[in-house]
Amino acid sequence: MTLIMIIVTSALINNVVLNQFLGLCSFLGVSKQIKTSASLGGAVIFVMTIASAVANLLYTFVLDPLGLDYLQTIVFILVIAALVQVVEMFLKKSMPALHSALGIYLPLITTNCAVLGVALNNVTDGYSFIESVICGFGTAVGFTLAIVLLAGIRERLESNDNVPKAFQGAPLVLLSAALMAIAFCGFGGLA
Repeated sequence: MTLIMIIVTSALINNVVLNQFLGLCSFLGVSKQIKTSASLGGAVIFVMTIASAVANLLYTFVLDPLGLDYLQTIVFILVIAALVQVVEMFLKKSMPALHSALGIYLPLITTNCAVLGVALNNVTDGYSFIESVICGFGTAVGFTLAIVLLAGIRERLESNDNVPKAFQGAPLVLLSAALMAIAFCGFGGLA
């Protein structure tokens, strides 16, 4: 039951984008089409889940026993960068169209503070290996859910001619994201 609550909490209640406001760059930049958003979400799910596992192992068996806790941020960034390179090479070789559609946002996963944030939060919260992996997966699913929902809203608004000129573009995207954040606050009662 605890693992299910970690997934629900990390995906819905403490959504990394809509509650913690981490990873907004790729959230706002890639959310123009559902297909591209879902693809980036899949890459984030892979990177965040594996990064959570590797970060936990490195912290538990290397950094903490050797008293090198102060290096955790640097080590976690290196782990994330290596995982993103693996994903980028895989997409470039097997799915070149998707690789070019994601453009600059795929390498931005390396600097996506959501990925680093979940790894650091797992250590801070004292999660075990399994709890870290589950939290990383749940957080990534929450990121994917948020970005795909915003992409769906943006696609619908793109074809709407009734949007006032002052709200077209970035203002409407930010307003939509704000309303999504308010809606996700409703999940707070699940905890």
